[in-house]
Amino acid sequence: MIVYHAATEVVEHPLCHVGRPDVDFGKGFYVTPLLQQAKEWAKTLSLRRNLAPVVNVYELNQAAYKAKGRCKIFSAYDEEWLLYVVDCRRGGQMSLQYDYIQGGVANDRVVDTIRLYMDDLIDIAKALERLSYHKPNMQICLRNQELVDKYLKFIETR
Repeated sequence: MIVYHAATEVVEHPLCHVGRPDVDFGKGFYVTPLLQQAKEWAKTLSLRRNLAPVVNVYELNQAAYKAKGRCKIFSAYDEEWLLYVVDCRRGGQMSLQYDYIQGGVANDRVVDTIRLYMDDLIDIAKALERLSYHKPNMQICLRNQELVDKYLKFIETR
């Protein structure tokens, strides 16, 4: 599977322990199979950092990684996804139980709902109602360095 990582630098040797812990699926190395999504995020990063956008391209042996690791796949913006993302954004420990997490991004379309829920301004039922109008895109969080070293191969940058 070809996957992309948005950045402002070339990342030939991805590290799982680098980055912020309070993001959607916790600390890890994030990739997506969606090139356009990676390009947009690289552009956002480049504007924040005043550096050129870079999209790193990799080949992920997804089947082998998933077979060797502990995996969690979210197929919808549902209650389980919401509670997981909220836990991770609050610095919780749920992400520690997995090596591979796949699911929708808490992007501009849904982040307001998450914030309202986290701030107790809406209840879970209202949050889930609001999320039901959105189709998830996809991100993959790789959290096991040994598996990344073995099953994620750098190809090029774009």
